[in-house]
Amino acid sequence: MSIRALYQSGRPVVSFEVFPPKQDTAIDDIYEALARLAALAPDFISVTYGAGGSGSVNRTAEIAAAVRRRYGIRAMAHLTCVGADRGRVAAQLDAMRAEGICNVLALRGDSPEGAAGAYRYAEELIREIRARGDFCIGAACYPEGHIDCESPARDIEYLRRKQDAGADFLVSQLFFDNPLFFRFLENARAAGVTIPISAGVMPILSRKQIERMIFLCGASLPSAIIRLLHRHGHSPADLRAAGIEHAARQVEALLAGGVDGVHIYTMNKPEIAAACMARIGRA
Repeated sequence: MSIRALYQSGRPVVSFEVFPPKQDTAIDDIYEALARLAALAPDFISVTYGAGGSGSVNRTAEIAAAVRRRYGIRAMAHLTCVGADRGRVAAQLDAMRAEGICNVLALRGDSPEGAAGAYRYAEELIREIRARGDFCIGAACYPEGHIDCESPARDIEYLRRKQDAGADFLVSQLFFDNPLFFRFLENARAAGVTIPISAGVMPILSRKQIERMIFLCGASLPSAIIRLLHRHGHSPADLRAAGIEHAARQVEALLAGGVDGVHIYTMNKPEIAAACMARIGRA
């Protein structure tokens, strides 16, 4: 059940992202959300590996396997390489294969201070996975440039290197300004990045969340978002509803603009995915 085939179908791919529960939380807590997400019939569901590589690959693989086995939906497991040695990565890929997972999102991961390992860039992880020959590989891209990269042009050069290393498709970091994404897409294509690119969309649920995202990702806020925060900042419930509605409109406009796909960061909240799918007539 390779994701590669979805992008070859000629229609936009709509996917969801979930994250494993914390280590001290029962894993069963996520399955109710997964059942509701699966009922919306996304093309695939990805499962994150944990901030800074702190998540358990076994838990990631378990959830991804459940997506495939319980619900018959293509699953993609995230894999980060920062601070890892090659033996650990090989063991993690073997664990994924044992669970029947053939789709991997290859990421560097957040780099802790002083972290050492066999990998410096995601490109190196992609090459290692590709050498195995039996995985479909996704990679990350950054519409506003990676926060650690010195220039957008250099960032796109890294994307081309990921493509050359064997990435099959790209999934973008969150952004709030669709025209910005389309400019990035145009620049990437002009630079020779030809593999499919899905646009990552995350709704605003709280002021604290948006402040954290700006700091971690360097995402900029268009005037529409600033007005939304000003208008609903006094009411968390209203801000949440307005943020989800904005994300749904963002998804609708991206698909109308002809993107290869849209990747919805659900934050394990089915109502977010449901609002987006209803907006595009796929609820």
